[in-house]
Amino acid sequence: MRDTTRERRAAANHWGFTLVEVLVVISLLSLVMLAMGSALRTTAQTEERVDQRLQRTDEIRVASGFLRDVLGRVSARKTVAPVALGQNPFIFFGKNRELRWIGIMPARYGAGGRYHFRLALEQHLGGRALVIRFTPWVDDAALPDWDRAGVYALVTDAIGLSIQYEDAKTEPPIWTSQWSSPDSLPQRVMLSVQTAAGPWPELVVAMRIVPGSDPRSGGPSFGRSR
Repeated sequence: MRDTTRERRAAANHWGFTLVEVLVVISLLSLVMLAMGSALRTTAQTEERVDQRLQRTDEIRVASGFLRDVLGRVSARKTVAPVALGQNPFIFFGKNRELRWIGIMPARYGAGGRYHFRLALEQHLGGRALVIRFTPWVDDAALPDWDRAGVYALVTDAIGLSIQYEDAKTEPPIWTSQWSSPDSLPQRVMLSVQTAAGPWPELVVAMRIVPGSDPRSGGPSFGRSR
């Protein structure tokens, strides 16, 4: 009887896990690790999407602000070259995929004053981009050399561009895909930009004619804001 009790105590002291129990524990730990890995991966993807959305929002804000500044003050100067009857005599070229004009460069972006601007989709750094080119205005007879102009990519992943011009001479005003009026400039311009990540919100900019360049205004003008 004593030997039997002693054997039971020895067996209890050497008790351990069976192989099945070990496999069950390993399986449970594997499931826990997989769940944690999936949760961490989802968190990282969510953070990346949030960063991309914030970056996109910031890009829209910067590009829209710049376009509002340079399109918001446009010169109504006319070309000195002969123009056919009924054609646009202003130094302004407005098509559905390209816009060229004389505007005022805000001083916070560099040297202020009158500049030639050109807005269009171009190849830029190996991809398509919405690019604005700019070069200082010299005189009405000097045509800009766009190949030597400054370049700024407003939207680096742009794949489409549509520009509309508001004709306020009609009632109600209408939007047209090109501008050819012989006696006025558009009241507003609407830009629609398509990117690889989706369309941007439509940007509508009121084009205010700089007073010193308006042929309807009289009297002297000073400075370089004509």
